[in-house]
Amino acid sequence: MTDLMNSFEANDNPNIPKLQPGDNVKVHVRIVEGENERVQIFPGTIIRIRRGGNNACFTVRRIASHGIGVERTFLLRSPRVERVEVLRHSQVRRARLYFLRGLTGRKATLKEKR
Repeated sequence: MTDLMNSFEANDNPNIPKLQPGDNVKVHVRIVEGENERVQIFPGTIIRIRRGGNNACFTVRRIASHGIGVERTFLLRSPRVERVEVLRHSQVRRARLYFLRGLTGRKATLKEKR
């Protein structure tokens, strides 16, 4: 039975490194607009990671113009995610960083892991 379940599992995306909550990343995503395809960069902080086979995903939060927070969820095994650049690791003590939603400016920055 487990062999059957494993046969449906998608392959890991080799362009995604080991990620942790609190990492500052740049996610390069392939976007299709009509017949054109381009790569769009979504920079931000990882606020959660969900494991679990094909449903594994991570959520990235960034502050857009006028101080509006934007969150976007990416599948870890998706072929649409071209690559993920880890800019820095932050020191965090929890797995879900939802408290960042209520913070702005300097208070929303996390201490860098050294």
